[in-house]
Amino acid sequence: MTKHYIKRMGLSSVTAPSRGGVGGGGLSPARPLSAQRTAAHANPSVPPIPNPFPSRGKGFVRAIQRECIPLPEEKMADEVLVERCGGVALVTLNRPQRRNAINAALSQAFCDALAASQDARCIVVTGADPAFCAGLDLKELGVATLAELPSYAGALAASSVPLIAAVNGAAVTGGFEIALGCDFIVASERAVFADTHVRVGVYPGPVLVDLPRRVGMAFAREMSMTGNFVDAATALRVGLANHVKPHDELLPFALALAEAIADADPTMIAAMRRDWDANWGPPVAEGHRIHREHAIAGGFGRNTGTDIAGRRETVLARSRTQRGG
Repeated sequence: MTKHYIKRMGLSSVTAPSRGGVGGGGLSPARPLSAQRTAAHANPSVPPIPNPFPSRGKGFVRAIQRECIPLPEEKMADEVLVERCGGVALVTLNRPQRRNAINAALSQAFCDALAASQDARCIVVTGADPAFCAGLDLKELGVATLAELPSYAGALAASSVPLIAAVNGAAVTGGFEIALGCDFIVASERAVFADTHVRVGVYPGPVLVDLPRRVGMAFAREMSMTGNFVDAATALRVGLANHVKPHDELLPFALALAEAIADADPTMIAAMRRDWDANWGPPVAEGHRIHREHAIAGGFGRNTGTDIAGRRETVLARSRTQRGG
């Protein structure tokens, strides 16, 4: 196993199982993960995985003690980490020094990570603490205009694999859209959510389609027109988050949900996701088409990082006031 694998987990000494099954996932998708684990535990030649997180307790260890497969090094990027645990892929936005803010490199790495994880049964998306994703990196955007960013929203929409957002901190604007692009959200007690597009002078993106489908039109309009921050308890109350967990329990809980999805028939799961997209209000694709028409008709979408950077401090100061900081 390469040491590039699961940098933060410290498991580079564990021997990876050989690749096999459909799509080279390492474990046969035809067998439920529970049966695969039973077979693995029955083999005394397989060494137990040590606890890389002694401070997180046995619950966390149980959540990650699966047969894990490294991605080839050429598919890895520092901005995004990909960890494969049986049929589950864990994708972590990894710019903690910039609160996982989106620039061209992170957006491209995220698109690549999702594409490389399409042979998984479920994908969990999270951020390296302390934030999930603080939106666009206005200081280091890496492209001249926002329209030139690799489409993280498009990559989420194109995924044939279910996605769970494990929101561990602030999910703001573009980061909020990443969370909404997943099938559902599980939140840490530290999570906060905000759509600040209008505050920074950028016409909103997929949030205008996705947010009303989660919380209803009235609350979606309130969030997007005010730019106000919503805490984890409110997110749970309005249906934005399915669950709120203590911070240290978030990832184990999300991985357990992902494992339950991974145990199910992937063909049926894929059909159910297409069915939901088509039968709830206007089909999602039609909703996004209508949204693009309005954005183009309004002359929006040509913003540069410089255009909106001047409003950044005002938005940050307002968020600190709202959050009691």
